[in-house]
Amino acid sequence: MSASTPPSPVSTATHTAKLVYLARPLLTSSPKPETDQAGRRTSMYGTIDGQPALLVLERAPFPASEAYLGRLPRSLARLRNLGANDVYSWSMARTGSPDHDGDNKSGSNNGDDDFFADLKINLIYPCTETHVKKYSKQGVRFVTETPDIYSKQIRPYMQAKREQGRLNWVFNIIEGRTEVDDVIYRTKLGEAGDEGFLLLPDLNWDRSTLDALHLLALVERRDIWSLRDLRKKHIPWLEHMRAKLVSATTSTYPTVEPDQLKLYVHYQPTYYHFHIHIVHVALEAGATQATGKAVGLDSIIETLKAMAGGDEAGMDGLSMTYTLGEASELWKDVFEPIKKCGQASQ
Repeated sequence: MSASTPPSPVSTATHTAKLVYLARPLLTSSPKPETDQAGRRTSMYGTIDGQPALLVLERAPFPASEAYLGRLPRSLARLRNLGANDVYSWSMARTGSPDHDGDNKSGSNNGDDDFFADLKINLIYPCTETHVKKYSKQGVRFVTETPDIYSKQIRPYMQAKREQGRLNWVFNIIEGRTEVDDVIYRTKLGEAGDEGFLLLPDLNWDRSTLDALHLLALVERRDIWSLRDLRKKHIPWLEHMRAKLVSATTSTYPTVEPDQLKLYVHYQPTYYHFHIHIVHVALEAGATQATGKAVGLDSIIETLKAMAGGDEAGMDGLSMTYTLGEASELWKDVFEPIKKCGQASQ
């Protein structure tokens, strides 16, 4: 077979099995295979029958088979706990037979040194109907929240959620009652005033892949529920927080440079206590970084600077567009009725 002739599917499988990995880095100075897509794809350079070969491996999507999915939880051979708070817990897991440790052939017990996970697990137990709706497949709508809709309907909705105790788990973290070991960095509680904050890993980060770095910054102050509460008077505070968050992240992870970080907030956020996402620029931009969900911190600061009015002028005076799932309360209780009312009046 010539070098220009592609192999058949059968020979492709045979050749792949014969690959001799040369441990030659492709794009970095690291002696490891090069990975991207937050570690879900890796490229390996080696030889097959003495000829150079490049093997690209990418994790396939989960099958839709109910039989397969039903067996999946029972197929977990080893787990490594990452943390827990309230009804949420996070783990890394490896599937397969417990006695088939290809990564521990010597039989030694070196803890995490011989543990190679192929699944990241987020467990919500016991879950609520709200959790079920959030993670169920549903239609998505793009809505416009005017200042009037915000003040008359969204702000009362936010207040109701806060009064239901939905933020207890956040306050537990801030006050040092839970996830103490998970906090990566924090100012001394109660001593930094409005600039007090802490950093902890986002539940979707595996805590090791720096190209997929995703941290959450929880601020101590409780008067800011979302970006809607930000005003021109908060510009110095936002700029100081941005500088402190970048400094704290790069000092914790020295190989990460300031211009490799993105800072943004969500609107609508999952919970109504102001928090900032810090991610590596190489992290694949999924739904949580998409237009209609993520708003860059720098963009917020520049918007406030350009805004007319005094110190009290703020983000509550703007119309905001974002996406909502059709099963969400905000769509069903606020925007769907507005849409139907508008159609009925035409």
